Amino acid sequence: MDFIPLASPDIRDADIELVNQVLRSGMLIQGAYVNKLEGEFRQITNTGAAIAVSNGTATLHLALKVLGIGPGDEVIVPAFSYVATANVVELVGATPIFVDIDLATFNIDVAGIEEKITSRTRAIIPVHEFGLACDIASVCVLAKKHNLFVIEDAACALGATQNDQPVGSFGDFGSFSLHPRKSITSGEGGIITTNSPAFEQKLRQLRNHGIEMEGGKMIFEEAGFNYRMTDIQAALAYSQILRLQTILKDKQRLAEIYFNEIKREGIVLPYVPKGMNHTWQTFHVLLGEDLDQAHTIQALRNENIGVNYGAQCIPAQKYYLKKYELDSATLFPNALRAYQKGIALPLYEKLTDKQISAIAQKVNKL
Repeated sequence: MDFIPLASPDIRDADIELVNQVLRSGMLIQGAYVNKLEGEFRQITNTGAAIAVSNGTATLHLALKVLGIGPGDEVIVPAFSYVATANVVELVGATPIFVDIDLATFNIDVAGIEEKITSRTRAIIPVHEFGLACDIASVCVLAKKHNLFVIEDAACALGATQNDQPVGSFGDFGSFSLHPRKSITSGEGGIITTNSPAFEQKLRQLRNHGIEMEGGKMIFEEAGFNYRMTDIQAALAYSQILRLQTILKDKQRLAEIYFNEIKREGIVLPYVPKGMNHTWQTFHVLLGEDLDQAHTIQALRNENIGVNYGAQCIPAQKYYLKKYELDSATLFPNALRAYQKGIALPLYEKLTDKQISAIAQKVNKL
């Protein structure tokens, strides 16, 4: 069997041609296709504003800066996610407060949030992990009760919904990534959504060096960032977003093959709660006690299948362990188990039904 990578973006001739049009135009930075891409995101997420930036981490960073969160403040984050979710909190000088996850969904355990709220808590960053919406409605109810902001980390979850409402529209901000492992990609890139005109104005200002235009002149209102997206990136993503629903349907069909054909005893398949839909950025399974994660990953790689672990137990990573000295085995046992026993299987629209079946059979023989 030829090597099947964990992820491979489906870049088509039409996508390349749109990028070529931008290159020929000479208008390379934050132009017409940035505006078009933002418009498509507004429609898909049903939000008032979508702002394109240089990467998904920048979206989270900007949201925290807009809210003025900094030293002395606390931000609640799940203990299991990509480290960027907590890194941005560190970067503004605030303190990440970790909450364990629900092992069935790999999303934040909403029941564990309230006990972590203190007088210094300013915001919650729930993650829609691997493309599955968390119980974001309940998170927002809790946030409203305690007067907290909600920044949805929907990096993996473009198109995901809870009770038919799209992620990115529940909280004060929605953060999306356009990394090559996502459903659509611009190489690097991100989109941040909001329904607040005031937040939108501040986001647009901060992504472009803090500039405001007054009377045709640039006024530097803030010490902002260069978080602009190029029109090259935007054209690449825009061409793909026009077929997003087809992409998501293809991934759902392939996920169903995994569900039907993986029969290996002890392996726990993903769970999708009622009222949620999964966009399958990652098909993440938990290994049984008789399967070692590192050995399993190597065994599948030896069969030409590109697998890896799914995400990090953040407080167990070297930086966070050294700084906060938290015992993840005691405090975040589900996050630690997901980190140590989880593997991500290839799932993207370029794969064929036959390839997914072949992967499932190799898993069954572990």
